Amino acid sequence: MKRMPKSQRPSPPLPTRALSSVRADRAARGFTLVELAIVMFIVSLLLGGMLLPLSAQQDVRAYGDTQKILSEARDALLGYAMANDRLPCPASSTSNGVESMSSPGVCTNPHDGYFPAATLGLTPVDSSGYLIDGWGSDSYNRIRYAVTTANTNSFTTSSGMKNTGVTVLAPDLQVCSTGASMANAGNPATAACAAGKALATDAVAVIYSLGKNAGTAGAGTEETHNPNPLATIPADRAFVSAPQGSSSDDQMVWLSKSTLFNRLVAAGRLP
Repeated sequence: MKRMPKSQRPSPPLPTRALSSVRADRAARGFTLVELAIVMFIVSLLLGGMLLPLSAQQDVRAYGDTQKILSEARDALLGYAMANDRLPCPASSTSNGVESMSSPGVCTNPHDGYFPAATLGLTPVDSSGYLIDGWGSDSYNRIRYAVTTANTNSFTTSSGMKNTGVTVLAPDLQVCSTGASMANAGNPATAACAAGKALATDAVAVIYSLGKNAGTAGAGTEETHNPNPLATIPADRAFVSAPQGSSSDDQMVWLSKSTLFNRLVAAGRLP
């Protein structure tokens, strides 16, 4: 069949040519302001979705780093006790990470001091020598430390535990699951957890971080009893390790009597 010459072929229908012309004009003109606004909105949503998980990842990392630091601090206490026949005193706010005593074995801040990182050679520390958690390097991020004063400071006096004897030693730090209904709050010697809320009643030492909200929170029921910038109750022997949530983000570990005695016996330091 003979093909018709191109010059003699019929032109496309008018609507088709008009549509092609419109598309060509739009391509030449670019995006409208409305189209650009829609694109920017979608991009912002995508970026927001990426930033939120990143923030959450940073929180998870800081939490994990802090837990590791607390665990290492507890292990360092055991090592110090095995080498020195006693536990170190907490550092004061002016001792630059060195344990602080008013006299041999008598701690200046037994319930509201800082971990003595300079004395134990532990890191990471801030510019003043205080052990810090995974949330930052501000003074609020310094690791806190409390030690029992039971048996007339036998636990912080050289050979005090050995001289007193394991059957007599009775550390008295308490760790509670809630700060509600605590007895004798603010009394260093008699503060106690509410009935049925004690996680430990014979802890030798308590080590903790004020968490992410350090310096801006801590006045709530769950954190009031852990010495912090906003605490209104004087430091006592009871501490709160509540579940992580909006009312509490403190992270805490403690050294039990059994663990300490076990290590000292194994090292030949007790009985």
